[in-house]
Amino acid sequence: MTAPAAGSGDVGRAPWGTRLAAAMDAAGPLCLGIDPHPQLLHDWDLPDTPVGLERFSMTALEAAAGEGGSSAVAAIKPQIALYERHGSAGFAVLERLLREARAEEVLTIADAKRGDIGSTMTGYAEAWLSDDSPLAADAVTLSPYLGYDSLAPALELAEATGRGVFVLALTSNPEGASVQHAGGLEGSVARSITASAARDNARALASSHVTGTSGTTGANEDSRAGTGGGTAARPAMGPVGLVVGATVAGEAERLGLDLAGVRGALLAPGFGAQGASGAGMRTGFGSAWPSVLATSSRAILRRGPSVGGLREGLREALEDLGR
Repeated sequence: MTAPAAGSGDVGRAPWGTRLAAAMDAAGPLCLGIDPHPQLLHDWDLPDTPVGLERFSMTALEAAAGEGGSSAVAAIKPQIALYERHGSAGFAVLERLLREARAEEVLTIADAKRGDIGSTMTGYAEAWLSDDSPLAADAVTLSPYLGYDSLAPALELAEATGRGVFVLALTSNPEGASVQHAGGLEGSVARSITASAARDNARALASSHVTGTSGTTGANEDSRAGTGGGTAARPAMGPVGLVVGATVAGEAERLGLDLAGVRGALLAPGFGAQGASGAGMRTGFGSAWPSVLATSSRAILRRGPSVGGLREGLREALEDLGR
């Protein structure tokens, strides 16, 4: 991969949208979720301990990093709760995973779903997005349900450090609809979050003068096709992405969500084991498909513990996405 990965001390880091677009162009629109569930550890014949957690994580990263200096995925997404359950030793494993992913130039998305107010939100932002933090990832997932604007410390730090965020907008869990659909078709919470992300990306892209396809500066947005599983040109992407469940993407149109207009990446968990297919996602996301980063976890991780088995799972997933 040619796009630099984030890390402490990086100089001249390109904006998150530029780096992610380059990774999607190079490897395809796939994110490997690294979810060390106890059952998966057992299936890999690993103990449910920090030692097993580390073996699992490093094996998954080896598969994701690919061969010959070419990453097999656009990004990895460690599920933070499954590291946190092991306490400080689990966080030590996570720090190693993030550090070694940087060395392999694999982009990282910390699936932490943080959300709070004031100085507490600032603390979370510094933990996951600051150059000085050992937990710094290239991007982090955020929960906006204390109000989208409460996320401002993270949004500002992400933009300042060339990192990104993914804000929960339309999730596939049945309970999510009670909040995200509230307000009806004209004024749903999901619609408000989507509009706010679009606003922030428009401002960030204008201020950085990034207007072209795949984050290039000064290029025509229709000048070339994105190669990551779609035929439409990938628009420039800002620092604010959304989390939209792969199995509920079709609900976006019913709720009036302009996902293509967000001009940010769309992290789509649910590809694979939860039933979403590449063809179904293209239909569900429609014109927003070029910005979709499909996430698969269990369907690929079940192919372990061999690196070869994991890589075969990655290849099959990319084929389904049209790579």
